[in-house]
Amino acid sequence: MSLFSLFLNQPINNRVNIEKQLKERILILDGAMGTMIQRYNLTEEDFRGDRFRQTQKDLKGNNDLLSLTRPDVIHEIHEAYLEAGADIIETNTFSGTSIAQEDYGLEDVVYDLNKASAEIAKEAAVKYTKLDPKQPRFVAGAMGPTNKTASLSPDVSNPGYRAITFDQLATAYKEQARGLLDGGSDVLLIETIFDTLNAKAALFAVEELFDERGKRVPIMISGTITDASGRTLSGQTAEAFLISLSHVDLLSIGLNCALGASQLQPYLKTLAKYAPYYVSAYPNAGLPNEFGEYDQGPREMVKQVEAYLEEGIVNILGGCCGTTPEHIKAMAEAVKNYTPRKVEKEFAA
Repeated sequence: MSLFSLFLNQPINNRVNIEKQLKERILILDGAMGTMIQRYNLTEEDFRGDRFRQTQKDLKGNNDLLSLTRPDVIHEIHEAYLEAGADIIETNTFSGTSIAQEDYGLEDVVYDLNKASAEIAKEAAVKYTKLDPKQPRFVAGAMGPTNKTASLSPDVSNPGYRAITFDQLATAYKEQARGLLDGGSDVLLIETIFDTLNAKAALFAVEELFDERGKRVPIMISGTITDASGRTLSGQTAEAFLISLSHVDLLSIGLNCALGASQLQPYLKTLAKYAPYYVSAYPNAGLPNEFGEYDQGPREMVKQVEAYLEEGIVNILGGCCGTTPEHIKAMAEAVKNYTPRKVEKEFAA
């Protein structure tokens, strides 16, 4: 049996381990997976591999599938972020639910996809932890928002219509979480939340799975403020978002995507003021240009996130769309000069 196989048979890193690190320093989350995948200029054949050669629908763009067909690419990206200084790497599973994979007709591979993704990330994390045991690396099982919303109608002429139910979401999330845990994820990250009801379904599913297994892993939550209104797509302010999810024992709550670092700052300050959890932030590399590309370089982005550090409002810092290992390396250097936000056990007055 390989060293990696032996490691996977050991208990998953518990909350005590990651909280010990969070109390001592600001942890670095990795950057964008999709941005890095684009650098490889992969073809339809890369996405299909041997296993999906006969699949009828086009698969190019289904990045999660690369964990099964090009695991070497995904492993290389994880190692690039770990080499840059990331403490936490996310699994390649942003669209790893049966709901999202339905677009490709691949609902039946969801468990395999998530388990394989977690195993790839775990192998890389174990390697870098062995290289420097004083800086343990953690795997966050990434659970994206799906491409459907439980709170809003996709039909403007029928506001009562829903394309998905709470139970359908919970079932899909539970299947995803099972694969992520079996693959060795240290934490579960429910991320890019634009509809809090979707997140509640994910939390319900995860808690049910924990009860069935008799063990837990920490849960991270990250929402997305969609525009200058300061609200999620389903209409909540940052404070309302926090309150809506505070019935769960979370490791962290935070914001990612949609906005650049400067635009995200006021909403992070709200979370930092009220949250009795650690606070995370992984903004985009600025706002997209007219071609949908992100132009903000590492130096400019770090200048903006240093405002978070100076105000002491974050415990976990990383990057979303447009960020690369170069961005993460710059952040990892910057946080060395700052102390993490102190977590209060009760809501601030």
